[in-house]
Amino acid sequence: MARRYDCNDATDRTTGLREAASAVRRGELVVLPTDTVYGIGADAFSTEGVADLLDAKGRGRNMPTPVLIGSPNTLHGLVTDFSEQAWELVDAFWPGALTLVARHQPSLQWDLGDTRGTVAVRMPLHPVAIELLTEVGPMAVSSANLTGHPSPEDCDAAQDMLGDSVSVYLDGGPTPGIVPSSIVDVTGRIPVLLRAGALSAEELRKVVPDLEVAN
Repeated sequence: MARRYDCNDATDRTTGLREAASAVRRGELVVLPTDTVYGIGADAFSTEGVADLLDAKGRGRNMPTPVLIGSPNTLHGLVTDFSEQAWELVDAFWPGALTLVARHQPSLQWDLGDTRGTVAVRMPLHPVAIELLTEVGPMAVSSANLTGHPSPEDCDAAQDMLGDSVSVYLDGGPTPGIVPSSIVDVTGRIPVLLRAGALSAEELRKVVPDLEVAN
């Protein structure tokens, strides 16, 4: 039976974050608010947890799960060949709606799907998300919807779709909007904008002027 906690209530928030952290450590799924939409998450290093996440969404391994982190410092243990331009993007836009696709450390014992040696990583601008991520470490997080359905802007919509496949729901109220994060590939010498979302190419070029836009 899924448990749900109102994170706008201080006592419920404390209990909910504790229960969510325990669930993540057990390899279970949680739903959490972010600065874009609600996400469904699991311990990024739990193979079973990530597989359950993909199953809950009806999503294949060909669409690997992004990773959310609670601090830019966490990147040092996750990625390799991270360029100076990539760090400049982190400094300018994190926490926020910018996802960076980077090469992950080959020694990492995780299975996020068919990533081909890369990871899409982001630090969200939401206090509940950051608090949970700080407590449990990197989480595999995808939008908390069934594949092909709209991404949820509130906890009710997420719970209606995912039900008891999720152990803990953290209700932070409506999210700011459904505009997704912008995605920039920093695996090469020149950053490439793969998806324009909350951040436009013009905004990103103020930090990395040679940014290219994928066709």
